[in-house]
Amino acid sequence: MIASQRFGNVIRERRRQLDLTQEEVARRIATSVPYVGHLESGKRHPSEKVVIKLGKVLGLDARELFILANPQAKMLLSPARGAEGNSAWDVFSKDAGLRKFHDITDDEMQVLSEVAMMGEVRSPRDFIFILNTIRHALGK
Repeated sequence: MIASQRFGNVIRERRRQLDLTQEEVARRIATSVPYVGHLESGKRHPSEKVVIKLGKVLGLDARELFILANPQAKMLLSPARGAEGNSAWDVFSKDAGLRKFHDITDDEMQVLSEVAMMGEVRSPRDFIFILNTIRHALGK
């Protein structure tokens, strides 16, 4: 699915690829034919339940459909970046004041760097949460 495409265009094209009518799609997602037409033309906005049903019926990723239907949500679901577009780890690891305030040791920084390599952490504050969780588990 192309991110620049509109939600309505994507579902219309996929419906046609599957040789389904609007009536068949409406029946399968338990809605009306006019509603499916309104979705395809962009006159109506689908609920998350409708997006999930459409994903199943049309064989499309419901998450991608949800982002197409709610483009403003992409920002909320994307990893946090610093002012210069740096990752949360870059921002966290370069903040000497934060490290001093929380009394973060070199060993703890090493562990947190390994956490950062496991996947994108959303914000620098999440590293503090992770560190405090580790400290708590170790009884520190």
